[in-house]
Amino acid sequence: MKKLLIYTGLITAIGFVLSGCYKDIILPDAAFDPDGPPQAVSYNTDLKPLFNSSCAKVGCHVSGAHQPYMTVDVSYNQIVNGGFVNTIIPKESILYQKINGEMKDYIPSAADRQKVYDWIRTGALNN
Repeated sequence: MKKLLIYTGLITAIGFVLSGCYKDIILPDAAFDPDGPPQAVSYNTDLKPLFNSSCAKVGCHVSGAHQPYMTVDVSYNQIVNGGFVNTIIPKESILYQKINGEMKDYIPSAADRQKVYDWIRTGALNN
């Protein structure tokens, strides 16, 4: 009887141990071509909030500080009319080069930077 209790306890313990094990499956990020077909990007819905939260901070790209001013009321005109986008050669855009260079820390998401690039490639519309 004592052996039966020991075996039952051992099997139960092993059952608990094995049921607690799991295997994490880490899938690599899907490969994408940044120069593939551009995704639809709305300036007002996608980029204006991004620029406001990431760039228009006190002392950064607010009125009277570094240009372009990225506050929601003037950001589009500052970017487009200030010469920060080049719709002919999007990779030559100052905005594109800055967010992929020295300002990359402020927009760390590759998906967000791709949105900016796609917006420039599709004509930098105020939509």
